[in-house]
Amino acid sequence: MEKKGQVALVTGASSGIGRETARMLAEKGFQVIVAARRMERLNELAAQVQGIMPIGVDLSDLEDTDRFCQHVSGLSEPVSVLVNNAGYSLRGVLEDVPIKAAARMFQVNVFGLMQVTQACLPGMRRMRSGTIVNVSSMAGKFAFPGSGPYAATKHAVEALTDALRIEVRPFGIRVVAIRPGFIATEFNDVGNKMTGDLLARTDPDYRPVYETSGKGVGKMFVNATVPGPELIANIILEAILSDSPKAVYHAGLFSEEFLGQRSRLDDEGFDQYLSAKTGLNDLKL
Repeated sequence: MEKKGQVALVTGASSGIGRETARMLAEKGFQVIVAARRMERLNELAAQVQGIMPIGVDLSDLEDTDRFCQHVSGLSEPVSVLVNNAGYSLRGVLEDVPIKAAARMFQVNVFGLMQVTQACLPGMRRMRSGTIVNVSSMAGKFAFPGSGPYAATKHAVEALTDALRIEVRPFGIRVVAIRPGFIATEFNDVGNKMTGDLLARTDPDYRPVYETSGKGVGKMFVNATVPGPELIANIILEAILSDSPKAVYHAGLFSEEFLGQRSRLDDEGFDQYLSAKTGLNDLKL
C-alpha cells in the first residue's frame, strides 16, 4: 500500500510494542501520531525519530478520551492506519479484583479502543480505505487462572474486531487482530504495580491457589527466551503494508502452543490441559 505522508495513529506508544510500531511506521514514511499518558516518553521518541507527532491522552479518563477523539476527528488529513495498542492487565482470582479497578481496565482496554476507533472510522469511510490493527492477546482466546478480568477485556476486543472486520470491509477498510504471547516489555511490571500485593490481602484460602499456579507458570519459563517487542511490531507492520493482510496474526512465547491447543481441544479437554499446566488440577483445599 502507498504510505508516504499517510497518517497513522498508535495508542499506548510510550513503550514496548506501541513504541516500536510507531518508530517502524515513521521510518516507512508515515506521519505517526503517538498517544499515551506519559508525554515525556512520547517527546523523547519524537526527538529521536522524524515524523512522530506526540499527543497526550489518558484513556482511563472519559473526558480526556473525548477531547483526544474530537482532535482526531478534526484532523485535516484523516487517519489511514490505526493501531489500538493501549492496554494493561490486572492480576488476581475473581474474588480479589475490585470492581472499580476492573471497570478502569475495561475503559482502557475496551471502551477506549472503541472510542478511538469511532473517531477514525468516518475519515476512513470517506477515503474508502484504511487499516485498523487491534492488539489483542493470546488471552483473548482463553484465560489463565488469576487473569479472568484481563482476559475478559481481550475476549471483548476479539469480538469487536471480528464484527468490525465484516462491517467495514465494504468500505475498503481492513481490520486485523494481533495475539501476542509473552513478550519482554514493561507490561508485566505495570500489571504488578496496578495489582499490588495480592498475597498480603487475599483470604488465606486462596494463597495455595496463587502459590501453586505461580509455581506451575514459573516452570514453563525455565530455560525459555522471551522475545522483545520488535517481534510483534514487525508483524503489525507486515499486516499494514500487505495488500491482503490476514484476519489474525499471533507470535510470542507460548502463543503457538497455547493457541494451538485451544483450537485442537474441546472445552473439557482444554480445561484439563490448562489445569495441568498451572498445577491446579490436583489441588484440593
